[in-house]
Order: sequence, then C-alpha cells, then structure tokens
Amino acid sequence: MPVTAKIQTTKAPTKSKPPATAVRTAAGRTERNCSVARTLDIVSDAWAFLIIREAFFGTQTFEAFRSALGIPRATLTDRLKKLTQLGIFRQIAPGPSQRKEYRLTKMGFDLYPSFIALMQFGDRWLSKSRPPPLTLIHMTCGCDSYPVVTCSHCGESVGARDAKYRDGPGAGRSPARPGRNTRRPSDGSKFVLGRPSSVSRALEIIGDKWSFMVVREGFFGNRRYDRILTELAIAPNILTDRLNRLVASGVFYRRQYQSSPERYEYLLTDMGRDLYGPFIAMLRWGDRWLSKGKPPLILTHLKCGHDFQPSVNCDRCGKPIVAADMSYRLAYDPKSFGALGPRSVD
Repeated sequence: MPVTAKIQTTKAPTKSKPPATAVRTAAGRTERNCSVARTLDIVSDAWAFLIIREAFFGTQTFEAFRSALGIPRATLTDRLKKLTQLGIFRQIAPGPSQRKEYRLTKMGFDLYPSFIALMQFGDRWLSKSRPPPLTLIHMTCGCDSYPVVTCSHCGESVGARDAKYRDGPGAGRSPARPGRNTRRPSDGSKFVLGRPSSVSRALEIIGDKWSFMVVREGFFGNRRYDRILTELAIAPNILTDRLNRLVASGVFYRRQYQSSPERYEYLLTDMGRDLYGPFIAMLRWGDRWLSKGKPPLILTHLKCGHDFQPSVNCDRCGKPIVAADMSYRLAYDPKSFGALGPRSVD
C-alpha cells in the first residue's frame, strides 16, 4: 500500500512568522502565495490551454486555431486578447496583408517543459492501455525521449520524497484573486477537444483550481479533512466533492484513523505523488515569470543538499527540453482533427 509523500520542511533563517493559517477577512478569502497556482491561473482555463497547446504545434492564425478547436469566434477573440495581454503571445502582421498572426513569446515558449511534464504523467497513468498520442524525439541526441524532472544542480531526477522546502522571500498569504476557477468545472470535457493529448487528460484531473489546491495540501503533508478545510477556507461541500473525485481518479486513497465517529485521512497514492514533477515544473515557470523575483518557496534536493530549480530534461542525454529541439512520432493524423502539424517523423 502506498504511503503519503514525506516532504520535509526546514525553517528559514529569519525571524519566525506566525503560522500560515487560512483566514477570511473583510476583503474575502486569502490563500497561500504559490507559483504553481499562478501558473494554473492561466492554463486551468480550458480554452487558453488548448490555444497554447496548438501554438506549440505551429498554429498561428485565428482561423487555424478555430479550425483545430471548433472554438466560438467570440471566445477565441477573448482568449487570444487575454493571452497577448499576459505576454504569452505577441501579435504581428507578417506581410503586406492585414491578417495578423499570434506568435508565442519567450514567456510562452517557456511553458513547454511544464506541458511535457504533464504529458509524461498522462502517458504513465491515464492512457488506459492505449499507445500515447505522440512520442517525443529529441533532435539534440536523436533519441526517443521520455523527459524527467531533475535537479538543476546535480542533474538527478527529483520526486516527492527527494526534496524539502522552506519559505522564500515571496511567502505569505494574499487575497484570493477574483474570477479564479474555484467551482467544479462544467466544461472539463473541453480539455480533450481537438487532437488526442495526454496533457489534456492530466488537466481533466487537476485543471480546476480547487482540485489542484487539495493535491498541493497533500504535498504539504496535510492529510485530514478539517486541516485542509481550515488551510484553504474552502466550502465543505466543495472540499468533499474534490476529495471524492481525487480518490475516484486514483490520486488519493482514504485511510481510517478514528472509528467513533468514523474519520478518514487522505494520502497520496503512487499516482498522486507522481504529480510532484509537473507541479514543480509549473512552480519554476511561475517563479520565473510571475513572482517578481520573490519566489514563495525554495526547494532543496536531499540527495545533493543544494537548493535547486526544477528542470525538465531528456532522459537519454540529460539536456533541458526546449520546444525548438523536439520532433514527434504521431499515433494520429492531425488533419483528421482539422489541425495543423506537427508533422510525424514517420
């Protein structure tokens, strides 16, 4: 039977702070500062995620996005505008025509490793014995690649039991941002629109913010219902719903710790602990682009003893994964989904 993730904590060598307990203020709910949450604020919107995914495969024009996704024109206009304002895309007119294209910025391309880490999770746990939609080929070494999340200092892989954390300069709590996806999504199936995608399968499970936050509390060592309820200041019916869904999907399992009345704690399964890699890959992106130089957490790799930045590297040559260095062997024809590339190497 799997056991819960054991992430060790250390105190920062600074003046002690009061415990980070969730509170409701006159201004509303507060939440822990978190770079993964900031990343998911962008990609947990199903349409935004799908648009970014298509851009990684070379889609650049409004009509090409619309064809690949079947997205309503008004919705596509809205999401492209927001992603441009966020700095994920830049808008250019490549020639004498007035037709504009949407090109990924450096910030946008830097999301690629997070997508690849989620893809590897989906391939391992959510394929239901089907072959993966695509196989990555790392052109730098010419090998089929199954990337792993590694320590930037020693290059070794990092799992949930291989790291400890302490508060960084951006630690603390802030008012919850309005408009966040905090209810059970009615459009979760939108993640799997268009081409087959293991990233889409992964986001079906953790793509709404409450599901993510509940899993995150598991990595912080919070196992019991009341503790999670207090930490997140979440409505009991929403917490019950997310825990039930996460147990049903195999991310948590229940273990009884009291019989009268019956009470259970929620522990991460092997599958649940395997989300640690994608989580810290998203943490790196959020730290780099959204933390203003003040990361909320600092990670230390227990095996080498050094603070580190997560890196998504090729399992064969050890080099970091970059979108421009990848080609693909496809198990589907993009044209059958009205989509552009990538061209299969076969």
